[in-house]
Amino acid sequence: MSTVSLREKIKQGLLLLDGGMGTELIARGIEVGTCNDYLNIVSPDMVCDIQCAYVQAGSDAVITNTFGANRYALARHGLAEQAVKINQAGAHIARRAAGEQKYVLGDIGPSGDFLEPLGIRKSDELRDAFTEQAEALLSAGVDGFIIETMTALDEMTVAVEAVKSISGDLPVLASMSFDKAGDSFRTMMGVDIESAVSKIVTLEVDAVGFNCGTTSLDEYVELAEVFVSTTKRFKDDLPICAEPNAGKPELVEGRPTYRVSPDDFAAAAEKIHAAGINIIGGCCGTTPAHIEATAETLRKHTVR
Repeated sequence: MSTVSLREKIKQGLLLLDGGMGTELIARGIEVGTCNDYLNIVSPDMVCDIQCAYVQAGSDAVITNTFGANRYALARHGLAEQAVKINQAGAHIARRAAGEQKYVLGDIGPSGDFLEPLGIRKSDELRDAFTEQAEALLSAGVDGFIIETMTALDEMTVAVEAVKSISGDLPVLASMSFDKAGDSFRTMMGVDIESAVSKIVTLEVDAVGFNCGTTSLDEYVELAEVFVSTTKRFKDDLPICAEPNAGKPELVEGRPTYRVSPDDFAAAAEKIHAAGINIIGGCCGTTPAHIEATAETLRKHTVR
């Protein structure tokens, strides 16, 4: 890993993450509905090629292909017992792509289940699943963790607590997925920005933010501005991360399609950065070309 820790790097200013993984896999012929995480085992070179492309495009950090690699998400593909193997493979692939000068973030996404009383999943069960995943990623050498695309605060809380219980000195980033709801932004579970930030701040994470969603680029910029002003009220110096999609998806022949160009994405990223967000990447629909355009745009104003 780099001689500068990821936590120190975050404090120094701009940290450029990578872009979409799922949509890049689809572009390479992977069928919608495939367990993308299992590709770490059966098609590691494909995963590595995507991550290498992001490094070449200018990413400071790559995110492991383990978004759905907790035991409950994997169980839907009959792969729950391979959770440790899949996560370790994902971290090793990301390290191969990142080399020793770039960073690797272990990716942890939602379980896909609801906690009691809304659903059947118990907090201890979910905590054990996230702990298992985080331990596997840690054992394979990640530099930090990103918990992303969460929509429920109770699940986010369990995930952060699980990861922090084993992460030691490694940073933990926490990101939720918001959509425009009238004059405000809320997650699918109805969580507004203030409720999300006020709770996540108490969990002592290293960054809070947003990713994914089904909003336009202009709405992502608006979301960034509201997110920054809200976060400053609760913890003025807490870093914020943003990973927008490449605009709103359209369904074309059964596949999600994103129309936003690299230049338009970079222009939005510049506005998001100007709003006060220093950890920036892309989510669904973004490609190495989007990250390259963003790197060129943002680094015009940043001393590296």
